[in-house]
Amino acid sequence: VQTDGFSGYDWIDATSGMKHIGCTAHSRRKFHEAANIAGKSGRKKRRRTSADVAMKFFQKLYAIEARARQLQLGPDEIHALRQKEAVPVLSEFKTWLDDICVRVNPKGILGKAVGYALKQWPRLIRYVEDGRLPIDNNLVENTIRPFCLGRKNWLFSGSPKGAAASAALYSIIETARSCCHEPYAYLRHLFEQLPLCQSEDDYRAMLPISINPDSLPKS
Repeated sequence: VQTDGFSGYDWIDATSGMKHIGCTAHSRRKFHEAANIAGKSGRKKRRRTSADVAMKFFQKLYAIEARARQLQLGPDEIHALRQKEAVPVLSEFKTWLDDICVRVNPKGILGKAVGYALKQWPRLIRYVEDGRLPIDNNLVENTIRPFCLGRKNWLFSGSPKGAAASAALYSIIETARSCCHEPYAYLRHLFEQLPLCQSEDDYRAMLPISINPDSLPKS
């Protein structure tokens, strides 16, 4: 399960059978904000700041991911590439974070960025352990953005149970889309077949990833 550093997700770490992965984009964003503030200092020629140093580390890590996509590498090849190139960058980045954390104001914007990265570090580096794991969860965030932009208009949820129901339905729909299903066709198939399920395997067979999109009737 890949998340940002919100403390509400901490329970995942203590749950058996679940692995908690951090989101590099969230950590990068905090240093990016610090770099932007430094860029507004009014100087004609801005000096290189500590936030810029951090951004260079992120640039190297994302360049590795971009190359893996360009070469269309498989999970095993991505894992090997990360072990060879990303792990040394992460090691150097961690040494830099440990060094600078005692020299910045922990309540300043840069200090908060450094503190966040160090606190999340075990989760942030976990993506290099498996080539199937993304470096961040931007894909999910981009997928749910329309929902987040409209949620102020959807106050009919009205209660925690209503919100949970909305979250479940949107998760099902967006997962179906990511598996190339037409959402209405998938939901219709799901609601028709669920009453016939009798075992765990039957329910697993209803998951979007378990169904060939071409096998569903067109809406």
